[in-house]
Amino acid sequence: MRENIIYISYLISAVLFILGLKMLSHPKTARNGNFLSAFGMLIAICATLFERNVINYQLIIIGIILGSAIGAFLAVTVKMTEMPQMVGLLNGYGGLASALVVVSEYVRLYPTPTLYEISTILITLVIGLITFSGSLVAYGKLQGIVTGQPVTYPFQKTLNLLQFFVIVTGAIFLFMHPEHILWAGVICAISFSLGIFLVLPIGGADMPVVVALLNSYSGMAACAAGFALSNYALIVTGALVGASGMILTRIMCKAMNRSLTNVMFGAFGKVEASATAATNGKAKSVQGYSVDDAQIVLENANEVIIVPGYGLAVAQAQHNLRELADMLEAKGVEVKYAIHPVAGRMPGHMNVLLAEANVPYEKLYEMDQINTEFERADVALVVGANDVTNPAAKNNPGSPIYGMPILDVDKAKTIIFLKRSMAAGFAGIENELFYLPKTMMIFGDAKKTVVDMVNVLK
Repeated sequence: MRENIIYISYLISAVLFILGLKMLSHPKTARNGNFLSAFGMLIAICATLFERNVINYQLIIIGIILGSAIGAFLAVTVKMTEMPQMVGLLNGYGGLASALVVVSEYVRLYPTPTLYEISTILITLVIGLITFSGSLVAYGKLQGIVTGQPVTYPFQKTLNLLQFFVIVTGAIFLFMHPEHILWAGVICAISFSLGIFLVLPIGGADMPVVVALLNSYSGMAACAAGFALSNYALIVTGALVGASGMILTRIMCKAMNRSLTNVMFGAFGKVEASATAATNGKAKSVQGYSVDDAQIVLENANEVIIVPGYGLAVAQAQHNLRELADMLEAKGVEVKYAIHPVAGRMPGHMNVLLAEANVPYEKLYEMDQINTEFERADVALVVGANDVTNPAAKNNPGSPIYGMPILDVDKAKTIIFLKRSMAAGFAGIENELFYLPKTMMIFGDAKKTVVDMVNVLK
């Protein structure tokens, strides 16, 4: 009877996970989907505690209360600009949790685990610790603690291969001599180191892909831990997270027109001096405009396409931007939002940001849907987006982003570009849009600029 209750609980939790994942595909149902998934996890945890011989329930309750309090505090206080960092950390914590669980399992089985048990334990340790350390580096890059530029050095790939070889060799030795716990420590240390050295050479422009990939890794680690513990709920949950994360990674790579291998080992994002070469050394000039100039253009437009980017998130200007769009629509202007798959610092960043400002989901258009509209648009209003609008991706074969699908902002009749400075984007290159005769550059904090636009329109 007890065993049947546990299996039914796991089945219910798995169904809730699948339904929750499905509901996350649409902003209108995403919140309920998140709740269903969390409720499914609660059922799975309770069933696991009921199944296992827990020594001290008091410690378990203290851990649940403490973890829930920390999670609730972070959920309430984290800023939308810091959400990519938070997701990166959560991926890392998932990998670390899986690793710690199998460490306790190894200690319990020591010194005579079976070949199957030591295999699943080692797989979980390696993937979990690579996920944890790699996520810490990704967090550092997104937070600005670690440089967003690729960190490269001589014999970098050779060192990574050497670390991988040590892990494989140590694992083979541990298969034959599972009682040598020192080798398990060596594998843990090298796995942690490998995660750092794998993510350090990746530029900040590729962080959306890295976040998605690390999410997949955390799911794989959980799935492997499930096999180590013979826990069906953990296997199902990990498989769902691992598969969905890998699919999302593939979508991100496709959006950038690059392979996963190129993302991981291409050192993309170094500052390039390609703009001067593209103009054969000729001096380029940028024409700055005022908010009043932009107001005249916006009021006389029939269709305006807004292109949000990470600069919008940094300035926390989403609510003001929605107010601007509402005022334009009240004057008879048609307003749409163009969303690039890798705009921001994590998948779906712009969608979440605009949903927070109550922008109707129907006004958000993906790249393939909106690109044909730019030719008919009177104005493209770019707020902090850089690399995803750069025509160099189409026009300059020597550019690092050449071939990456972009939003066709350059086809709009007029381009209003809100930017803090002339600094290059996360890819490390200048945007050719800055120098087009039809581009109106308005420098300054995006929030202040949008607020000024709203005031002028009033």
